[in-house]
Amino acid sequence: MRRLNPAYVEQISAVTNQCPYFKLLSMHIQELDVGRSLLAIDVAQKHLQPFGVVHGGVICSILDAAAFWAVYTTVDESQGMTTVDIKLNYLAPITEGKLIAEGRCIKTGKTLGLGEATVRTEDGRILAHGTSTLMIVPDLDVAWPGERPKKFVGQ
Repeated sequence: MRRLNPAYVEQISAVTNQCPYFKLLSMHIQELDVGRSLLAIDVAQKHLQPFGVVHGGVICSILDAAAFWAVYTTVDESQGMTTVDIKLNYLAPITEGKLIAEGRCIKTGKTLGLGEATVRTEDGRILAHGTSTLMIVPDLDVAWPGERPKKFVGQ
């Protein structure tokens, strides 16, 4: 059975959490495991739209990222991905607190993957749910600083 290498998870999380878009939104990968992810954003003033609630684009971004990383943990080391479709239902507003997105891989094929994610508050209130279709791209890799650890152990 495939297991993610803890050194890989630590490094990919650090690289991703420091990328410009994640920093812009203050988004962080908190956990990765094969077929699942957990991401969070501490809601700040910069996330609010003019009516005082978190902008739908912020919720869509964390949902997309959670679905992406859940599927990414299932593809081979030499493969990257890009989102080709998102379907999202907004279910409740939020004005403060924390967005927590839990992603799950539904299916990984040769060229497409399907992930889903649910965005909740810290107390478990569901804010949004959606799915994301991802195109698997051979030889698309993260820009790694230094030596890259193996993605999987115990194969």
